Amino acid sequence: MNDKVPMLADGHKKLEAELKNLKSVQRPAVVAAIEEARAHGDLSENAEYHAAKEQQGHIETRIADLESKLSRADVIDPTTLSGNRVMFGATLTLLDEDDHEVKYQIVGVEEGDVKQGKISYQSPIARALIGRQIGEEVEVKTPGGERYYEITKIEFI
Repeated sequence: MNDKVPMLADGHKKLEAELKNLKSVQRPAVVAAIEEARAHGDLSENAEYHAAKEQQGHIETRIADLESKLSRADVIDPTTLSGNRVMFGATLTLLDEDDHEVKYQIVGVEEGDVKQGKISYQSPIARALIGRQIGEEVEVKTPGGERYYEITKIEFI
């Protein structure tokens, strides 16, 4: 599992900040909660203890996931890219079927946020767009049915 994980610098910083918070704030807090719950005696019927242990498991899993992604991170600066094809990091202007203009940037999995116009490179729409050029019409199969877009602009900003 040595696959590189493409992401933008902003996404990389957010993952590093989340990892730091998990290690320096949340992990110590849950350890303290476990110690406090342990002090209450019988662990077999101690809901606080079991909840804290479960939370500790989630935190440790997320820490391992973040460390793995960060160690395999391929941080991409879109301003260093160029070309006339859609690729990771590109900001696209599209026309949908109703001639409404939509703008998306193709980003890493952890960075995707459709409301902010950021779509994961693994999303159906990004997969349909990658490799295409300005002027091409693209059909995207979504859970809600097929959608069509025309690529009107590709920027690396």
